[in-house]
Amino acid sequence: MITRSEIFDYAEKKFDAKPDYPFEKFPHYAVLRHSDDDRWFGLVMDVAKDKLGLDGEGTVEVIDIKCHPQKVDDLKSKPGFRPAYHMNKEHWLTVVLDGSVSKDELFALLDESYELTK
Repeated sequence: MITRSEIFDYAEKKFDAKPDYPFEKFPHYAVLRHSDDDRWFGLVMDVAKDKLGLDGEGTVEVIDIKCHPQKVDDLKSKPGFRPAYHMNKEHWLTVVLDGSVSKDELFALLDESYELTK
């Protein structure tokens, strides 16, 4: 299972991006931004499972990333992927950080999100 700290370490090493916590109401929501123009390429959150259509109670860690629309449609049918939470559902995707998506696949998607948001 990948942790938010592993995501943050990867983003800092690869993109020189450190997490930003801009939401007073949601202090655990971390935004990953481009250093030159502040555009978002990732949003790490803890979200209630029922808001994502998942079974069970409590929350789950997720990351929202930008993808090509065709890829969004394909990935939503696979375990660990959900329609984007609080983002454009055509271009963004929520990845559940419960171990159902490999670290390599998540990092590749984060790389793609970074490129798409340049």
